[in-house]
Amino acid sequence: MRGMRTRWGMPVRAKAQRGAAVVEMAVVAPILLSLMFGIIEFSWYMSAQQTVTNATREGCRVAVIKGTSDQDVINRINEYLAPAGLTNCTISLRRATVDDPTETVVVSLPYSQISLLGDMGSMFPGLCDKTITATCSMRKEGT
Repeated sequence: MRGMRTRWGMPVRAKAQRGAAVVEMAVVAPILLSLMFGIIEFSWYMSAQQTVTNATREGCRVAVIKGTSDQDVINRINEYLAPAGLTNCTISLRRATVDDPTETVVVSLPYSQISLLGDMGSMFPGLCDKTITATCSMRKEGT
């Protein structure tokens, strides 16, 4: 092997090893990138879930205060969601009655509207059909 040299003076084995590294990288790179983007997307999903849960809790805290309106609750939820860019949510309220003194707030957000990778429905069926939902119930104050 000592006498086998190429025109540039490198052994034949070294050139073959460089080619193998390129092929290995071509095989491994898509897997690593998919894993990395999956981790980022899942982290964003968990962050959005936590933000929606906290916004629901904040809205419910406002709802239990005596004399607050539905618009006060909706404004508080939107104020909490706005810094995270979560604006397309559905808010439903069940106000306290004489028979049931609990306030219930439900916030829902379609995952397809917040996905970092866009519409992944064709690649991952069922993923974009998910909805992030949080529910909070608290007893009304002053009843």
